[in-house]
Amino acid sequence: MVVFGESGLYLMLMITATFVLAGMVKGVTGMGLPTVAMGILGALVSPVAAAAMLLLPSLISNLFQFGGGGNTRTLLKRLWPMLSMVVVATLLASVWIAGGDTRRTQFALGVALILYALWTLAGKRIRVDPQREKPVSMMVGMVTGVLTGGTGVFVMPAVPWLQSLGFEKEELVQALGISFTFSTLALALGLWWHGALPVQSVTLSAFAIIPALVGQWIGTRVRRVISPLLFRRCFLLCLMGLGIEMIVRAV
Repeated sequence: MVVFGESGLYLMLMITATFVLAGMVKGVTGMGLPTVAMGILGALVSPVAAAAMLLLPSLISNLFQFGGGGNTRTLLKRLWPMLSMVVVATLLASVWIAGGDTRRTQFALGVALILYALWTLAGKRIRVDPQREKPVSMMVGMVTGVLTGGTGVFVMPAVPWLQSLGFEKEELVQALGISFTFSTLALALGLWWHGALPVQSVTLSAFAIIPALVGQWIGTRVRRVISPLLFRRCFLLCLMGLGIEMIVRAV
């Protein structure tokens, strides 16, 4: 693990670069800010510190998606089984990332990054009988919450599940924003509950908002000149590399 020591300037530069990159990924692909931030910062600082840093940038960017469509009430009505379990499981599981057992959380984060990359690269879809949607949705929420509380990453298996529900494009974007917002708030509450949200972490998280939004702005323009598919594949391969590196280091 890289130690920042007394070099506050180095810390600020690393946070800035990480969140600009993470924001660019979100601008191009519509998701991935917390995944990239945790993947990079989790290799440099403790997972709990990285998770605390991503809270405000993630929340601000996701709130735009949350309220960015006219289907909020309908989506909340359909997604509440998953969202409720995400909150409960994240609160209970956040003790792991707050507990300081960095080897265990880094290993789990590495596995989560690899699974997410492989699933997305394979283009797999979950197919479930509509009559079983509610119980399966609760199960998906529980697993997502456990991974969120343990790693700070809240994409698996919530993202593939939402992609399988047959939403229109704008509905899917808003549904992702709603899911990410609930996960972010639950993670913040869990870290606070376990005393893992020191003032310095909140300050650094606030500082990271601007780089993340700048990166997101750049990403939306990059999307117009390159193939989003090519970018997504390169991004996912990089995530796999990060995940493998974190697993090896944890073991």
